[in-house]
Amino acid sequence: MLLTRPTRPHPALRFLRRPKAALLASAVTVCLVAAGAPAEPLGVGDRIFPELGNPGYDVAAYDLAFTYPGSNDKPLKAVTTIDARLTSSLNRINLDFAHGTVESVEVDGRRAAFTSAGEDLVVTPDHALPLGSVTRITVRHTSDPRPADDQDGGWVRTTDGLAMANQADAAHLVFPCNDHPSDKAMFTFHVTAPNGYTAVANGLPTGAVKAGGSGGSTTWSYRSRHPMATELAQVSIGHSAVVRRMGPHGLPLRDVVPAADKNELEPWLAKTPDQIGWMESKIGPYPFETYGVLMAQASTGFELETQTLSLFEKDIFTEPAYPKWYIESVMVHELSHQWFGDSVSPRTWSDVWLNEGHATWYEALYAEEKADRPLEDRMKAAYGASDRWRAAGGPPARPKPPAPGQKIGIFRPNIYDGAALVLFALRQEIGKDAFERLEKVWVQENRDTSVGTADFVRLASAIGGRDLSGFFRDWLYGEKTPPMPGHPDWKQVPAPAPSGPAKKS
Repeated sequence: MLLTRPTRPHPALRFLRRPKAALLASAVTVCLVAAGAPAEPLGVGDRIFPELGNPGYDVAAYDLAFTYPGSNDKPLKAVTTIDARLTSSLNRINLDFAHGTVESVEVDGRRAAFTSAGEDLVVTPDHALPLGSVTRITVRHTSDPRPADDQDGGWVRTTDGLAMANQADAAHLVFPCNDHPSDKAMFTFHVTAPNGYTAVANGLPTGAVKAGGSGGSTTWSYRSRHPMATELAQVSIGHSAVVRRMGPHGLPLRDVVPAADKNELEPWLAKTPDQIGWMESKIGPYPFETYGVLMAQASTGFELETQTLSLFEKDIFTEPAYPKWYIESVMVHELSHQWFGDSVSPRTWSDVWLNEGHATWYEALYAEEKADRPLEDRMKAAYGASDRWRAAGGPPARPKPPAPGQKIGIFRPNIYDGAALVLFALRQEIGKDAFERLEKVWVQENRDTSVGTADFVRLASAIGGRDLSGFFRDWLYGEKTPPMPGHPDWKQVPAPAPSGPAKKS
């Protein structure tokens, strides 16, 4: 998922899930309340973000309509339509939504009462919703691109428009939703913007309709062909060029770049087909209907694997301080997330090591094969720092919660290189052939689902031919880093002493 960057590159660049029904069990009973009881925020019990996500229903599809006013410091008019199946009988439905004004709500075409509670929009329809029924919720609201108080993520304001960065769990700053990766759904987007703007979203285009008259607008529509977690939604609005080409096996590729920089950025865009081919040689067919990179004129400090359209800061491709091999490895990091994190999503946010550890692994493997940057050297350096990373951020599969209002704070070195180190140890433990087979089977068997650490442990044990639960317990949850198989000489390295007096910032 999200990949933070240093100001200048450095050789060491960066540093589970129970079944959904089990996650919901602790929370679902509080949802079955009388209609007159006070509204309250709910959650699915995620260890890191306990009040996000909502029990009692499973979203099948979102239809999102945004109207961009031509200025990125004014709210967008929006309509969010949610089709959901009830997994419990409900008198109320909680949606995650925390940064916009709700104008009206309908449930199955009839007006419904609504109120806010914490970061939830609590909807009370005029009739009870029975177990197993399918319901449609339509919310007319605004979507505010201005920063939210004590929140990060959501809309990103670019020099010429907007893009989205909803990780982790910040989609509810943009639209009402069940904002947890355990509830993936299909998405349709309709984006209306003044003529002269281009709008692009996840998935494939389904049409662009121009309104007549001077000063008119165009409505751009897109639809996903695979389910998606809310945190992976992407909408780009700007003075953009859409560059199209074919990838492996006729895969349609489309990149979105500032129109004025199209020619300068083309050499980087042209690398994607070969990078997809390289990933397919490692883990099998690309899992989605399209791919591309979105180069935004914005300062975010990170890149992000939004599904089928990865978000990058444009400046990473034009900043001379970043060597070519480093930029290419970052591109592969986000590309590999299309398999690890997007197609195969985490069941809980404690499982994020499965996303970032794998993306870091393939980023490092690509740098080894294409730029002679030995993976083992990077892993040895990671081993030397691993105990410090665990102390600061928690073990890879039990990351410490972030500070309030800093949800991206979970993205620490322990779930990047620290988690890739776990994969290196696993390859040492079961052998290269078994490890490579595990990687392919993992993405094939779990395509379009949300799974967790326990699932990975079971599959690794089956393919490795022995119970690996003890191995994973030590490597994923231990306060101290276990000895590295095959490298008994690898040791922890103390943090370097500060070179001068500490500076207050």
